[in-house]
Order: sequence, then structure tokens, then C-alpha cells
Amino acid sequence: MRPSQIVGAVLAFFVVVFALSLTGGSFYTVDEGERSVVVNQGKIVSVSGPGFHWKTPFLDDVHVISVRTQAVEFKEEPVYTADRQTANVTFSINYAAVPSDIEISTLYREFQTLEGFESRALTRQAREQIKNVFGTFTADTAIRERARLNTEVAKALANLGEGLVKVEGVNIENINFSDAVERAAEDRAKAEMLVQTEKQKLEREKVLAQIAVTQAQAQADSQLATAKANAEAVRLQGDAEASAIKAKSDALAQSPNLVELTKAERWNGALPQTFVPGSAVPFLNLKN
Repeated sequence: MRPSQIVGAVLAFFVVVFALSLTGGSFYTVDEGERSVVVNQGKIVSVSGPGFHWKTPFLDDVHVISVRTQAVEFKEEPVYTADRQTANVTFSINYAAVPSDIEISTLYREFQTLEGFESRALTRQAREQIKNVFGTFTADTAIRERARLNTEVAKALANLGEGLVKVEGVNIENINFSDAVERAAEDRAKAEMLVQTEKQKLEREKVLAQIAVTQAQAQADSQLATAKANAEAVRLQGDAEASAIKAKSDALAQSPNLVELTKAERWNGALPQTFVPGSAVPFLNLKN
């Protein structure tokens, strides 16, 4: 075979291979937010992430599974409360497939697609769990404690899908009880509000009474303390005066001439100008 014939044969081979690649699809791309499951003759051979990939023409099949957030809405789902009241609940669940190779392979193996997962697992499990949660609430508490109800529902639905998906959010959009149940709950709420108002008034009156008692006790204590202080001052003054009198008495007893000495000290040296007949001249003792 001449060289030109060999070159032609090689070119023809590559042309055939290229044509087969185009018609059989030997390459594929995966977008961000997606994963692809490559299946060869019914068997999973690999899971591919975002980017450009090759596959065996005519033998490999590529199945794309989104890992973006999905939303499922449940409209007017019937539930029963602990006191056997019926309600229709509208709620929604946001979830996303776990993007790891093992979980994506398991998801494809068991459900093929996200739609299959929703219809065969998520929907059934969500309905069952929300009924269980409502069964722990009475109609009254379900209406009045909406935040706690939402929390309990979110906890119950957090593990849907057995790890194949991640629940990102649960939102209860509406709870529709009968008019009679809603009126009864409203009446109970009003009655309890009145009771709480009266309790608050009573507590306020108790506080004011305690304040008045405390003030009166403080005033009484103050007056008692003042009286005690005054009495103590009088007692101390009396003790001082008594001590002074006793001291003078003792001094007089010990010095009989102390009175005369005091008179002399206070005399200015002048004799009285007039005398009462028969009286003695002051301070003059003519006795030897």
C-alpha cells in the first residue's frame, strides 16, 4: 500500500471516529448546580460534577440530577388535633439533593429522579410527620401558639429523605379550622386576657399597699428613733445636773467655810448703806 493510501486510510478512520462521536455522543457537560450519573448497560459507573466530560459512545448514558433548591407545596392537607378537631393545612418544603457522589448514586438507584423521590418518599413522609405533630396540639394551642407549632413541624420534617436530601426550610402558610373552633379559641383568648388584666391590677394594688406599709413603718421607726434620742438627751442632762448637785453637796460637806469663801470672793468691798435693826454686818466676824 502506497504512503498516500495509508494516509488516506488513517484520515478516513479519524473521520469515522469523529462522526461516531458526534452521533453517539462521546462527551457531555454538566452545569453548576447539577450532578450527572453515568450508567453503562444499566450499571452506575460514575458521578460527575460541573464541567466537560467524556463517555463511551452508545454504551454510557448520562442522567442529570439537580442539586439546586427545590420547592414542594402541600395544599389543604387534612390533619387532626389532639382534641379531635379537623383542620386543613397548606405548607411548603424547600429542599436540595445532597451533592456527594454516594448520595447522588443512591438517589438515582432508588428513585431515578427528584420527581420520583418527591412522589415516592418526600410527599408521603411529610404528610405523615405533619399529622403526627398536629396530633400533639389541641385546636386552641395550634391557633394561639403558631410559632411553637412551626418549630415542631420543622423539627419533624428536618430528616426527610434519610440523608439523601437536605431540608432547607418549612413554612406553614395557612391553618384553616372551622368557624366554630376559631370563634371558641378567640373567646378563650379574650377571657384569658381579661383574667391577666385583673391579675395585673391586683398585683399592682399589692405593690402599692406594700409601698404604703413600708413608708408608714419607716416613718414610725423615724419617730421612735427621734423620741428615743430626745429621751436619752433628757436623761443625760438630768444625770449631768444630778452629778453637779452631788458634787457641790460633797464639796460643802467637806468644806463648811466654802459658802463664806464664795461670798467673800463675790463681795465688792462696799458695806451696805442701810441696816435692819438687830441684823449683823455681812462678812464681819468679830470673834477671835
